[in-house]
Amino acid sequence: MYTVNVRDHFMIAHSFAGAVFGPAQRLHGATYVVDAAFMRRELDDDGVVVDIGLASQVLKSVLEALNFRNLDEEPAFAGRNTTTEYMARVIFDRLAARIAAGELGAGASGLDGREGLYGLRITLHESHVAWASYEAALR
Repeated sequence: MYTVNVRDHFMIAHSFAGAVFGPAQRLHGATYVVDAAFMRRELDDDGVVVDIGLASQVLKSVLEALNFRNLDEEPAFAGRNTTTEYMARVIFDRLAARIAAGELGAGASGLDGREGLYGLRITLHESHVAWASYEAALR
């Protein structure tokens, strides 16, 4: 299995509903470091997993839609606790849609997740000691 990882970050504000969140029920900020790991069993004809430059650009574009936003005010997240785990899935879905649309080029077609053996993993680091990931095969 081959993996290429690109990294970026974004900053948000949000609050949570539910006593389990303690003081995080109040509005607070978070700066997430985001790792996008692209996986495949065999390298493409150019000897790469994906074009790292394109992967970095597309990830940055996905994160720009979230950066410096109060997620409590975003209609897409109404009624949801925008936990680290939940946001990892949101970013996965948005990046997967860009891959399906061809934004990472033809070489990324090898990330299709046949047999569930390769695909995409998004990890959001909320601090140096805590993070969450979402991983799945791509369709």
